[in-house]
Amino acid sequence: MLIGVPKEIKTDENRVGLIPSSVRELVHHGHKVLVESHAGYGIGLDDDRYLAAGAEIVQTAEEIFARADMIVKVKEPQAVECRMLREGQILFTYLHLAPDLPQTTGLIESGSIAIAYETVTNARGGLPLLAPMSEVAGRMAIQAGAHCLEKAQGGSGTLLGGVPGVPAGNVVVIGGGVVGTNAARMAMGLEAKVTVIDRSLERLYELDLQFGPMLNTIYSTVDAIEEHVLEADLVVGAVLVPGAAAPKLVTKEHVAKMRRGAVLVDVAIDQGGCFETSRPTTHREPTYLVDDVVHYCVANMPGGVARTSTFALNNATLPFVIALADKGHRQALADDRHLLNGLNVHRGEVTYKAVAEAHGLAFKAPEDALGL
Repeated sequence: MLIGVPKEIKTDENRVGLIPSSVRELVHHGHKVLVESHAGYGIGLDDDRYLAAGAEIVQTAEEIFARADMIVKVKEPQAVECRMLREGQILFTYLHLAPDLPQTTGLIESGSIAIAYETVTNARGGLPLLAPMSEVAGRMAIQAGAHCLEKAQGGSGTLLGGVPGVPAGNVVVIGGGVVGTNAARMAMGLEAKVTVIDRSLERLYELDLQFGPMLNTIYSTVDAIEEHVLEADLVVGAVLVPGAAAPKLVTKEHVAKMRRGAVLVDVAIDQGGCFETSRPTTHREPTYLVDDVVHYCVANMPGGVARTSTFALNNATLPFVIALADKGHRQALADDRHLLNGLNVHRGEVTYKAVAEAHGLAFKAPEDALGL
């Protein structure tokens, strides 16, 4: 199979779909890989390293999209990229379609076969291709939140860990999944007071066993969220409903009552955000104020540490890329129920139920779309 890796064009995005060692693995399997010139330049992966791994370097994204059987990316295709996709071409990347009707429409009109990293599952019910970026984003959320609490950034001037004789900052994490667990771990490492709120008693039990009395675990109710958010210095939104838009758990009314200079970090912003006052921001302009509360809502948080993120992502995606290349998409999806869960759009039809429901579009089961 001919696999194409275009340079990411989203603002401040330096990650790349395949690293040189992944290219070498694909070449070893008998495939050809096209890499756009300077695709990995921002993270120190120069063209000569891709050449040494067996890739062909091409100068334009147009050539990549025109020639490749499968496109491997990191971020969702931008409008100009959607227009370059071809009928029957495989696209393997993050999509986050539920809050993005224009992209969903673009993929439907392209006739491509769009497989989303974020909805591929595993035998334990997890999301293995989302997990590496969730780990990064969870850890970054505390790093970013601590910085935003500084007075110069609009924050209250609170040091999360406090000092002897001064109370530590109060961190509330809404959601106890991969993002939330990593955020809590980092916050506890800074010696902040940390509370995790989740609606799964089983997950709260696991977190209690893992962290013991260092972590306060609270069952999620409207009352519990309001109580803890209003007392927080830093709130991390770590809620995920796979493939669907995130629920708005922190309302405008909550924000209006929060402490002046408190910080909200919305890691769920890729899925529309879990704070009612959230809107996507970039690494160049990451924050804004609503009612004197700092909002950090960067839509590609792991892009801020692009080298670490790229290598972590490739560790997870490479086996699936190889399967798609070795078998072709139909056989690879038929053989792996978990990869099949990643199929969001197939030749003009929406094949992921939560996406179809989010936009009021017709849904076709992926098995039916593939004729399995």
